[in-house]
Amino acid sequence: MQLLFHRVDLRLNHTFTIAHDSRDVQPTLLVELRDGGYSGFGEATATRYYGITIDGMVAALEALRDTIESYSLTNPETFWADVQPHLSQNPFALCALDQAAWDLWGKQQQQPLYKLWNLDPANAPLTDYTIGLDTPERMVEKMQERPWPLYKIKLGRPEKDITLVTTLREHTDAVFRVDANCGWTAADAIRKSRVLQELGVEFIEQPLPADDWAGAKQVYEQSTLPIIADESCIVESDVDRCAGYFHGVNIKLTKCGGLTPARRMISRARELGLRVMVGCMTESSVGISAIAQLLPLLDYADLDGAMLIGNDPATGVTFEDGRVMYATENGTGVNLLASK
Repeated sequence: MQLLFHRVDLRLNHTFTIAHDSRDVQPTLLVELRDGGYSGFGEATATRYYGITIDGMVAALEALRDTIESYSLTNPETFWADVQPHLSQNPFALCALDQAAWDLWGKQQQQPLYKLWNLDPANAPLTDYTIGLDTPERMVEKMQERPWPLYKIKLGRPEKDITLVTTLREHTDAVFRVDANCGWTAADAIRKSRVLQELGVEFIEQPLPADDWAGAKQVYEQSTLPIIADESCIVESDVDRCAGYFHGVNIKLTKCGGLTPARRMISRARELGLRVMVGCMTESSVGISAIAQLLPLLDYADLDGAMLIGNDPATGVTFEDGRVMYATENGTGVNLLASK
């Protein structure tokens, strides 16, 4: 196999603001594996919150170049197990490599990945569309720009959150999901859950700081809405810990290390009776198309990353009114545009 890198600065259509970050450009790394006339692609974004840089990911993968390029890829799960010990400190780089391996393997098998996993797209949930934190007027404008059946509303100003959701509700009948990004207290979350339920909110994502397990237990027991873990569920072992503290988990491929561990996390969550969501990190169509292969396994999906950017470097899955439209290409369905 041949290992190649493509560095891309994704330009966001709007300044994207959450409780702990605000950005107009999202740097991302596209990893390409070439073999036998086929190319597989994977992606991971730079993330200040987790200390992940493009240079750091490239350096981690460069250190493994000889191993990767001499590898005979017959099973992506075995490949992941062989490279993971070398990339355990950089799960984002591992994720991009794992996605590329699955995409390459699927193309070599001449089948879409979801078909090779025996999954039925008819069972796929709709994806939400994220409205980043902004003034109420701008958030309403963002909704009106993209009419959608369900929105994920970013919150993080505790004293104004209910007023904001109330304002947004006046402009749409769509289902809401809210994400506080660790910005509330347990008392906030319990109190607000009752009002948010009346406002047509489906669930609350990560209301408390990731390490507030005592508060999470209290909210889990007293909230009138389901609580979904995000920052509290990073790697495989976190799924077990979330049982009894959250009603479901949001799995991010970049955080856990790719499709391979994500599939195991989904299976374990089901065993524990947890609801399952998979989210994105504002990736392009490369990362989104990889995540979309998991859709039939999920209860909820947050795969709007490529819709939030204005210079998508690839083609892949698309979405119409919340529903995934799989590409005709095999593997994860990705092709890199010639200009990139």
